[in-house]
Amino acid sequence: MTKVRPIAAIAMLAIFAMAPLVITPVGAQQLSDRAKQIGGKFTCMCGCSQVLTECNHVGCSTSAAMLKELNQSLSRGNSEDAITQMFVQEFGTKVYAEPPKSGFSLVAWALPSIFLFIGTGVVIFVISRWRKRPVQQAASASGVPGISAEMLERARAQASRETQD
Repeated sequence: MTKVRPIAAIAMLAIFAMAPLVITPVGAQQLSDRAKQIGGKFTCMCGCSQVLTECNHVGCSTSAAMLKELNQSLSRGNSEDAITQMFVQEFGTKVYAEPPKSGFSLVAWALPSIFLFIGTGVVIFVISRWRKRPVQQAASASGVPGISAEMLERARAQASRETQD
């Protein structure tokens, strides 16, 4: 009887470990490679800001409906451009996972590179200016440039008089 318990426990553990492989989650669909490719260009509109094919909210009805609509459009033979236009008309341009590389959205693609080059140029300019700046010559014996030894002695005498009282 004592040998049966460990074997039963291992069997139960193996069953629970294999269950996710056998059971398909609710709402999961078999997507073709083309549907996965096209779905990867859209954002799930449930508010998670994840790519449509990778939305991992449990029971996300929005992604399931969007993927179903995508599959139906593909089975009807619609082109990728037609499907994209359909989603854009339904959800607006925020459905794009990345901005399109045309029109004003092209600025979103170009600005990071432009700012990188400008920033690098500014850093190089500032460093070169710092390197060209003349090194301050060693100050006189007093340690402070522009103060003569006579003025320093007068200031010390005055400080001495004022602190003796």
